[in-house]
Amino acid sequence: MFTAVSHEIVVSVEPSYLPEESDPDEHRYVWSYRVVIANHGRRAVQLMTRFWEITDANGIRRTVTGPGVVGQQPIIEPGEAFEYTSGCPLSTPSGIMSGSYRMVDDRGTALDVVIPAFSLDSPVAARTLN
Repeated sequence: MFTAVSHEIVVSVEPSYLPEESDPDEHRYVWSYRVVIANHGRRAVQLMTRFWEITDANGIRRTVTGPGVVGQQPIIEPGEAFEYTSGCPLSTPSGIMSGSYRMVDDRGTALDVVIPAFSLDSPVAARTLN
């Protein structure tokens, strides 16, 4: 599990390789990732937008932006959490994702909340020690 904390919001991500949806012969590698966003602050927050940077093993980067997550812009009350699962295909057997959420608290203050960088590693990826 990968975790980051900003503005008393804890974001935890757990990626999983999906061999049943992947096809290495066709250069298709697919992961799911489960995200838990926990509000440890004193104010409710609403997740407004997402920003992802996805980098494959060849160093090719792409960004994904948009409103909310999985079609929702959840309000997360103090002491509560929101959880969702999404996915990411790559054409290489490994990569990395990172990003941020733009949230607004119940006073209208915008907060940029860090999503921790996490690796996407398939069982067919060559392991290299540096």
